[in-house]
Amino acid sequence: MSRRLVLKHSFALVGMLVCVSCLLIVIGTVLKLPEASPKNREMGIYHPAFKSRKVPQNFKLGKFGEMMVEMLPQDLAFTIFIPSEEAFKRDLHLSVNDSLVPEKFNDTYAILTRIMGFSAVPRELSSVDLAFDELVSYDSLSGFQLYIAKAKDRMLVVNRIRSEIMDVRKRKIVVHIMNGVIMDSDFEQSVISDDTEE
Repeated sequence: MSRRLVLKHSFALVGMLVCVSCLLIVIGTVLKLPEASPKNREMGIYHPAFKSRKVPQNFKLGKFGEMMVEMLPQDLAFTIFIPSEEAFKRDLHLSVNDSLVPEKFNDTYAILTRIMGFSAVPRELSSVDLAFDELVSYDSLSGFQLYIAKAKDRMLVVNRIRSEIMDVRKRKIVVHIMNGVIMDSDFEQSVISDDTEE
């Protein structure tokens, strides 16, 4: 009888030890969780200060943007950082009305081809692929190095040029509209020298 009693008490003691151990592990884990500092909250998926930036329903790439997308193969994955229409005017002095006249079309097409070489990457890269404070670099089609990061307001920054609209899909091509023109220093100098000659 005493053997059975000892055996029953042993099972009860082991069960109680297992329960207390599990409870201590849970309490220890909860107490060791890091505090939610502002930096940790920025790294998460949701932050209440951020608003989603959807592509407007009536959004159009514009003539220059459409021309650049049409230059790429439609059945392969690409990401292209296209200047906004305002950036084309401001930085390259290109306007749709002037550039599409037959005398200037070849020059415009050559400029767009060059800009596409600097700003297209042969891979799909949407804004959700990057974490905050992460910096990635890719070679563009022309071999120009692109440094891409996501700012705190979730907008992409490529070589210090901020995006205006992100993640526009054209089949397998991801388009980001930029508030500037991505180009190397040699091409930028040629654009500036063309301006001073005029």
